[in-house]
Amino acid sequence: MGLEDRRLPRPGKIIAVHLSYPSRADQRGRRPAAPSYFLKPSSSLAESGATVERPAGTELLAFEGEIALVIGTAARGIGIDDAWDHVAWVTAANDWGLYDLRANDRGSNLRNKGRDGYTPIGPDLIDARAVDPAGLRVRTWRNGELVQDDTTADLLFPFRQLVADLAQHLTLEPGDVILTGTPAGSSVALPGDVVEVEVDAPDAPGAPTSGRLVSHVIEGAARFDPALGSLPSVDDRQREEAWGSRAAAGLDAPAPALDPALRAKLLEAPVAGLSQQLRKRGLDSVSIDGVRPTRPGVKLVGVARTLRFVPHREDLFRSHGGGYNAQKRAFDAVGEGEVIVIEARGERGSGTLGDILALRALARGAAGVVTDGGVRDYAAVAEMDLPVFSQGPHPAVLGRRHVPWDADIAIACGGATVVPGDIVVGDDDGVIVIPPALADEVADAALAQEAEDAWIAEQVAAGHPVEGLFPMNAEWRARFDAARGTGG
Repeated sequence: MGLEDRRLPRPGKIIAVHLSYPSRADQRGRRPAAPSYFLKPSSSLAESGATVERPAGTELLAFEGEIALVIGTAARGIGIDDAWDHVAWVTAANDWGLYDLRANDRGSNLRNKGRDGYTPIGPDLIDARAVDPAGLRVRTWRNGELVQDDTTADLLFPFRQLVADLAQHLTLEPGDVILTGTPAGSSVALPGDVVEVEVDAPDAPGAPTSGRLVSHVIEGAARFDPALGSLPSVDDRQREEAWGSRAAAGLDAPAPALDPALRAKLLEAPVAGLSQQLRKRGLDSVSIDGVRPTRPGVKLVGVARTLRFVPHREDLFRSHGGGYNAQKRAFDAVGEGEVIVIEARGERGSGTLGDILALRALARGAAGVVTDGGVRDYAAVAEMDLPVFSQGPHPAVLGRRHVPWDADIAIACGGATVVPGDIVVGDDDGVIVIPPALADEVADAALAQEAEDAWIAEQVAAGHPVEGLFPMNAEWRARFDAARGTGG
């Protein structure tokens, strides 16, 4: 049934969910414990085939294909088991947003997402009684290319929960629309682009569908008046989030944190051998003591980014511990091939990161994390393809012992000074810090020593005594050089 046939009344409320799909949450690097919402004005509604305007002087108009729920009967104080009975229709929606206006309205999203035409829905309605809310699919196409494709099978917050949760705070009235969040794949559309969204229930009888909701992107002519309010502004972080990645945004890829050849040598060289070579060069205070990998057998190589926690103090945690604090900023800023090194003063009485921040580091391409404190969600972190070295597991949150204070400064971690830009290498023997200027020389020497030690081990296994062999005297050195074809 089409929207025009149903003649839905203009909704009193359009309520949108921030995050509900695991794929989107993982892309954002955070999985909220409970749903959160924002309101969109009913004047933002549009029909299939309408135009969506990107205002003059802006660049980051982003689409978000979503499933829209239309309330059929009033709901207030209902249980989760009864929630779906209050939904009459399911259809497609596109929760358009202008990232250029996002910063100053972050949270409310009023100007970012409330403009006229920024909530197209339709074109057809699916009877909610004919479908399983966990059996729906949403897909989005940009200029004919499929860019979003996900289902409601494993949502962070099932649709019944969303309806019941909202109804415990306010009355959902007939015609109200709930936008249920978008999966990964949301990105930027340009003037001239055509974006289509379709919702269907492929396994339900008759495979009901909303049909394709079509939006045509155009360039607006009017500009914003600076005398009236804040103006659009963007930075590379907003570009990355709007497009979905730095590469998609056309941003210059960061320079490799390490020369590939050097990285390959450090991956091969054992930490014990590197430590020995640093000591020969007068550097004996380079070990980050007391840390072990969450998963044995991993190798860590990367360039240090630093984060410092100070001891917990209630007033300081109130001012520095909440919101977008130094810890969260550090994990959002870490680059490819970099290692977040955390100063936690050797305090094992709380976690210094958990699975969500580890996931964010992994999504950013980080080489790993080193902390001389504890790790929450230890088993989940250990399963990730991210080397993490710590003092071990602890269930408590950060605020039990720490205040996140600052980042990208010289810190002390496990008794070692770590400066941003230092090279960090770890394996089952531990973690060391290498001054960048010595890295090539130390890596070459450690690999040479490793080859020598392997040859010595072969001789010992063959029955030779270690006297004169370990370390090698002149006779054994000559034999080694001859065996390796390096003799004179």
